[in-house]
Amino acid sequence: MEVADFYSGKNVLVTGATGFIGKVLVEKLLRSCPGLQRVYIMMRPKKGQGLKMRWNQFISSRVFDNIRHDPHIFEKLHVIRGDILAEDLGMSADDRRLLEEDCHVVFHSAACVKFNMFIRDAVNMNVVGTQRVLQLAENMNNLLAFIHLSTSYCRSDIPSLDEELYPSKHNPRDIIHSIQWMDYQLLKHLEPKLISPQPNTYSYTKSLAEQLVSEYQGKFPIAIARPSIVTASLKEPFPRWVDNLNGPTGIIVGAAKGVIRSMLCDDAQRVDAMPVDLVVNGCILLAFRTATQRPKDILVCNVARSDVNPITWRESVELARKYVQDYPFSVPLWYPGGSAKTSEAHHAIAVLLTHMLPAYFVDCCLVLMGKKPFLVGIHKRISDGMKVLQYYTIKSWHFKNDRFMSLRENISKDEDNIFYTDPKEMQWPSYIRNYLKGAREFCCGERPETLPQARLLHNR
Repeated sequence: MEVADFYSGKNVLVTGATGFIGKVLVEKLLRSCPGLQRVYIMMRPKKGQGLKMRWNQFISSRVFDNIRHDPHIFEKLHVIRGDILAEDLGMSADDRRLLEEDCHVVFHSAACVKFNMFIRDAVNMNVVGTQRVLQLAENMNNLLAFIHLSTSYCRSDIPSLDEELYPSKHNPRDIIHSIQWMDYQLLKHLEPKLISPQPNTYSYTKSLAEQLVSEYQGKFPIAIARPSIVTASLKEPFPRWVDNLNGPTGIIVGAAKGVIRSMLCDDAQRVDAMPVDLVVNGCILLAFRTATQRPKDILVCNVARSDVNPITWRESVELARKYVQDYPFSVPLWYPGGSAKTSEAHHAIAVLLTHMLPAYFVDCCLVLMGKKPFLVGIHKRISDGMKVLQYYTIKSWHFKNDRFMSLRENISKDEDNIFYTDPKEMQWPSYIRNYLKGAREFCCGERPETLPQARLLHNR
């Protein structure tokens, strides 16, 4: 059976559809599975925006530009009012009944990716939210595959991660119960002990969520996709697509704007970066395999490059430094430069001299001119963010990816070209050049026509 044929006539539920991975997943399903009947999107009102306004913003995203010419394409999308933070997902009885009768495949990608979120919030979002989606899936009469998106760093304490389940440190239901009655101060005090040896609440709660998912083994076909570091697209929906400043993207933008001058990093270590379109294609193929093979055990798939076409931090930084000359940002605070440091003392001195002291100097000048200071605040936020990220830049992991690499084995050559997952296709120089262009255009809103002026300023 062909992949597109499998999805023909099927109805799919995507949680987290408004996120980075979620939007690319929805676009790919609509574009490459023309027989797909319907995609259910769970959406909630947010920050004073009603459901209609959020829907209009969603379909206006540039990620859908390649399919916008089809006037009927968005008719396949069906918005379900829901919230993974609400009891029973905040769904109406009619919507819940509709999904229970009508849904064939679930992609659960809703999660908070903020690494240092307070433990109560992280557990509610990543663990309790997953539990609610699993409870919904348990009552689906025609469910063929449930794909849970986790992370390759769900067990950061393990240097070599197999494609198998690992028990979490604590029983997830005990943690869910604990966060309900403990007050803020007690939880804040216990948080470091609870999550140890995990570096942050994100990794810790992702491990708990996997444990919850494992408890549903045998009730319906389940697979867990563990992407590594998700980065800008390689080819689709078009090269360089990225719409957030998480992870490496934030580092690229900060360094290109001259704000980040020093980074604690073992630059000889490899970066396990996976373009978002390879991640999405892997999830689509994993759902296809899970539904057609109906394995008794949970399929675990590390969507990571492992030793395939590797690149080190040093190589990636050198390429970025080279191509920022061609694609500079319009409003840099300083000429792009700086370097990675392997010594904590060296890094601390560099942060003081090239981050904080210049920031205080600029802010003092602004105050004297009667303007509002801002740079010290920016650097303090950057410093907090870099402290979280540096755990991943000074260590290395190996993610075994045999199952991920085998996803393309049992599909036709034509569909292997459509649902491509091979990291060997990446050419790092062109990819990082496009990454800079994408971060500049989509994250910072700098259109290509601003490049000539930006280059003049950069050269000056």
